[in-house]
Amino acid sequence: MKTDIISIIVPCYNEEATLSYFRQEMQRTADSMSAAGDLDFEFLFVDDGSTDQTLEQLRRFAKQDSRIRYLSFSRNFGKEAAIYAGLQNCTGNYAAVMDADLQDPPSLLPEMYRLLQSGEFDSVATRRVSRKGEPPIRSFFARSFYKLINQISDTDIVDGARDFRLMKRPMVDAIVSMGEYNRFSKGIFGWVGFRTKWLPYENVERVAGETKWSFWKLFKYSLQGIVAFSTAPLAIASVAGIVLCFAAFVMICYIVIKTLIFGDPVGGWPSLACMVMFMGGIQLFCTGILGQYLAKTYLETKRRPIYIVAETNQDALK
Repeated sequence: MKTDIISIIVPCYNEEATLSYFRQEMQRTADSMSAAGDLDFEFLFVDDGSTDQTLEQLRRFAKQDSRIRYLSFSRNFGKEAAIYAGLQNCTGNYAAVMDADLQDPPSLLPEMYRLLQSGEFDSVATRRVSRKGEPPIRSFFARSFYKLINQISDTDIVDGARDFRLMKRPMVDAIVSMGEYNRFSKGIFGWVGFRTKWLPYENVERVAGETKWSFWKLFKYSLQGIVAFSTAPLAIASVAGIVLCFAAFVMICYIVIKTLIFGDPVGGWPSLACMVMFMGGIQLFCTGILGQYLAKTYLETKRRPIYIVAETNQDALK
């Protein structure tokens, strides 16, 4: 019987074009690692409500290889839910999260496993040192997000960090214990702590298909991360209110003194209209910040399941 089992968790959403490539590359790496040591693998694919032939391919893979299991959601719940489902249902004493598009190179796994075997680390995570092939505007906003989140949050989120990481079972259990509905895995990985080794690598483009992450989806995801791991926006709203109140008081004093002492009339309606619009905009902005936190709290209190499984094979569910 093998001593160690590595669970490879693969979130999938409309990845019919990439799954065959991923399986071939992953099996090559897994067979090589198994032959070199007392090691076995479990492949847990999580179909996140795909509308193409992803599920059909997973059914076929599972019949061909007993190490392959799959979970298929009743609808699209998002990658965060898929990651959580995989971590919650994997059985290995090591677990790795990987994308099916081969942007997370399986060839890095032997080095990641070796580093964990040394006993110095509980997790080996990957980070991209370049964004070759990515649109410049997207790269700019991505780097800006990492700088911002690290300034306003106590959670360490490394620039270029990927979800691709290999973890020991205690860290996996700690992440699964965080059953929050609004999930931001990059922040959760950092929040739970544990000793993490960062493994840099050059950016790899998708082997096939198109990315499911549009600019708008990434923007909403970044807002979710900020709200989940920082209360700084609330503090900003409070400070803005104090500053504007002070500025309004100063302006009132200035207008009163100017009118009573110098007899100058108060300015006309254009300046007043601009001030009203400015103050209204600030109020709406601050209300929007409060609304974001209130909305997240509202969703958490509903205690809805993070995902719903419509189909699985073997004993994929605990």
